[in-house]
Formats: sequence, C-alpha cells, structure tokens
Amino acid sequence: MQPFHELTDTERDELASALSSVTKSPYEDYPSFSRSVTDLVDRGAIPVSFTEAVARIRAEREAGQSDAHVLRNCPIDPVVPVLNHDDPLADKYAKKKTFVGEALLELFGQLAGTPLLAYDTRFNGDFFTDVVAINRYSGKQTGFSDGELVFHNDRTAHPVRADFITLVGMRCPEGDFIYTGFVEGRSLLNHLTAEEQELLRKPYFITPFDVFSRDNNQSLTVSEAHPILEREHSIRYLDTHTKVAPDSPPEAKDALIALKNALVRADKKRHRIVTGDLFSFANQDGLHSRDKVEVNDPERARSRWLLKTYAFRNEANAEQHADRWIDGVRGRVGD
Repeated sequence: MQPFHELTDTERDELASALSSVTKSPYEDYPSFSRSVTDLVDRGAIPVSFTEAVARIRAEREAGQSDAHVLRNCPIDPVVPVLNHDDPLADKYAKKKTFVGEALLELFGQLAGTPLLAYDTRFNGDFFTDVVAINRYSGKQTGFSDGELVFHNDRTAHPVRADFITLVGMRCPEGDFIYTGFVEGRSLLNHLTAEEQELLRKPYFITPFDVFSRDNNQSLTVSEAHPILEREHSIRYLDTHTKVAPDSPPEAKDALIALKNALVRADKKRHRIVTGDLFSFANQDGLHSRDKVEVNDPERARSRWLLKTYAFRNEANAEQHADRWIDGVRGRVGD
C-alpha cells in the first residue's frame, strides 16, 4: 500500500513537540492522559496538515471508499527501548519514560471519532498494547508470536470486538520484510452467492478463544454460536479455527468452504509497516494477516515492535457497551 499521507519532516517535528508535552502516563491514569491530548487539539497545537489528513480518512471510511489507511513519517518517542521477550510489558513499564507513540494513537482516535477500547484482563487494562514477540507464544497463532498469522479479526470469539485497529511502527528492522495483509469484507461478498451469504449470516459457527485470552481468563474456551457475516459486510472469522457449530445444518459447512474459497480469490492489500508508520484498518469490516515475506535475520526480526490500539466505530457504538465499563473507565471492558 502507498501511504495515504506523508508528513514532512517539519510537520513531524512540530507534531512531536506537541505530543511530547503530554507527560501524564496512559498506563497509570488513562482518563487524564486522554484529556491532555484533547487539550492539545483545543489549543490548536496540532499541525493542520495532520488534522486534515485524518479528516479525509474519516470521510473515506464513512463513504465506504477504503477501510485501510497509512500515515507515514509520524513522530515516535526519541528513545525506543529494546524490550526483552520474556515479559515485554514489565520491561516497557520500566524503560519507556515518554509517551509520544501513545499520544499519537490517542490523537488519531480522537480526530477520527473512534473512541479507544481496552480489555480489563489483558495488559492490566491498558489502552495501548504491544505487538511484540513473547517467548512463551513462539510458534502459536497469536499476535504475540514470532510467526505468521492467518487472516482473522482480533478477538474473534469475544462479545465486544474492536471496529478499528491502529498500529504505529516503533521498531521495524529494515532488513526484514514482514507485511500486514488486509482484505475488505465487501470484497469477500463479491465472491459469495446470495444463498451462501444467507447461510453465513446464521449463527451456525463457533470460534475458539485464542491462547493469549485463555491464559488471561481460563474460563474462556469457545465462543457462543455466531454468524460469520454481520451487518452489511462485517465479518467474524478466524481462518483455520472458525468451524461449524454442532447441530448446524449440513449446508453450513458448504458455506464455510465457499468463504474459504472467496478469501483466496478476493482482492487484498498488503503493507509493510516501517518505523514511524501509522496503519489503521477495519477489524470487523475486514480481515488481516501477518506475512513473513523475507526474514534475513530471525533474531533481529523478533525485535519488531508495533504499538497498538483498539477502537469503536464511533461514539454511539461505544455507548452501546457502557454497561460493561470496568471501574467507571469509559472504553475498558471485561471479557
């Protein structure tokens, strides 16, 4: 994918200066941190070009033109620590003393009108999480492995799922080529008959919870029976894991096979996130993957670190889950 907008070095430095003034820790007091970013917007401290770029992304989303966008040459923290792979979260808490990357993600969410979402049982309820290799998940189907990922939605099995995911490249080794794949739900529909779509809209399917979720909440095993297609072109699917629920009609399996075929045939976008890229894409109106196209130094590739947020589609969508807020913190839900 080509960047939707690339900041000039001057714009990047101006934005970095503004974001660096946010000293509240998002890991200790997210509401205060969020208000500090709002204050920057209210004071007019954000470069107009960045504000306008996010406004254009918002317009494209609302018009159904595109569900994946890249902003290039964004500011990140002046010091990006190397995280260990046994407990990178604790290492981040100990080493990362500035919050430019987090403020960038919060700013994008506010300007895009997409309130952030966090899970109370994951990463201590943090709104900003890390896509980084964790040793105990090596080779497993989770974003915290060092391997490839099949096409999926994040948290497919969970009742509250993000509408959008946004990633910022904190450390992306130049000599290794790891791509994020994305296929839009509307593209999948082009390869499914009306009858197949109707079956895929029935609660005939189940998805097991991912290994990371199970480790954080041992009561989680498998989702309730759910449809794969929802709304106009939203999709709830984890390739090679979502399967037909017990007692579903035989034709449900045929519809699932048709979806797998559609996933092979559908048009796809692929983007290699580089350091300073902000890549935002639909989590429910599409599927994404991780493709290790060329890794020349596996140990160096394991140092790849993306800062990540989940977000609701809009304020109204967030409010639908208000009864789930944990400890009164808006956007933080339980499992």
